[in-house]
Amino acid sequence: MQQIRVHGPDDVRLDDVAAAEPGPRDAVVRVAACGICGTDLSYIRMGGLGGAEPMALGHEMAGVVDRVGAEVTDWTAGDRVIVYPGNDELGRIGNGISEGGLTPRLLVREVAGGGRLYRVPDGMSLQVAALAEPLAVGMQAVNQAEAGPDDTVAVFGCGPVGLFAIATLADRGIDQVVAVDLSERRRELARALGARAVLDPGEVDVWAELARLHGTVPFMFGPAPATHAFIEASGSSRVLTDIIDRSRPGGRMSVVAVHFTPVPTNWSMVLMKELTIRGSFEYLPRFEDAIELLERRDLSNVITHTLPLDDFDAALALLRGSKDCGKVLITIGDDR
Repeated sequence: MQQIRVHGPDDVRLDDVAAAEPGPRDAVVRVAACGICGTDLSYIRMGGLGGAEPMALGHEMAGVVDRVGAEVTDWTAGDRVIVYPGNDELGRIGNGISEGGLTPRLLVREVAGGGRLYRVPDGMSLQVAALAEPLAVGMQAVNQAEAGPDDTVAVFGCGPVGLFAIATLADRGIDQVVAVDLSERRRELARALGARAVLDPGEVDVWAELARLHGTVPFMFGPAPATHAFIEASGSSRVLTDIIDRSRPGGRMSVVAVHFTPVPTNWSMVLMKELTIRGSFEYLPRFEDAIELLERRDLSNVITHTLPLDDFDAALALLRGSKDCGKVLITIGDDR
């Protein structure tokens, strides 16, 4: 069968590999859809994570159970499933091990122990089900920002994770949300998902607009926007430093974008404002929350491009070259 694998820095290939065979506690899943994201681009640039060599890609997947091992009793062939990528104990599918979701048949180990597979709700397409993983990342970013119903929030960066953070905020009744992105398409998606206002940082003074929209609070160096919480999903060093320098006293920031280089930080401002800065990595404590949100709200418009596995290079080029795409899915096989 075929598998997208990273062989070294900027060396990613569609390889022929041995067919997946389940052990007694494992399952093989026919992958129907698998998202690709900025993290995958980073793995390709770095040449993998230093685990399995070559490293298989793909960690946002849904499909249909094909076969199970003799000790697996909770799952049978034909079950529609979302695959949980895992953690350090289970092994992270598509994140450093020999299995990844960009393949027609995915070996999922240790499904007999639970916590690896989740049922796709009736009526939900497998393409939408594949959004559960990035949605769980966006939801955790909101949790880490401790955004509450009466809070004002600014989301910087409206790629898929930022968009899913906005959808989460709207689902929780937090309606004073401002979305910031250079892309008109992504700003349109942000508004459709629940942002009250959208800002193009290339056209307006974002901080003046936040002060206008959310009001101001006093600070020793002059008034600051009253925005309670910030979600940094842009990956921009300047955004990080601006939030620290220009946010309100007592503000909160959740950093969900990956920053690969050190960012100079004004720790005096962190101290004087008593800012809370929290990283946000991976998923909710209860992964099912993401699946249930997909049931409650139609988030299918976040999927802007679908391409077959053979066109993986074109999908990568799209992610690298376009700031107007939402979620890019690789679709595999005839399952829906």
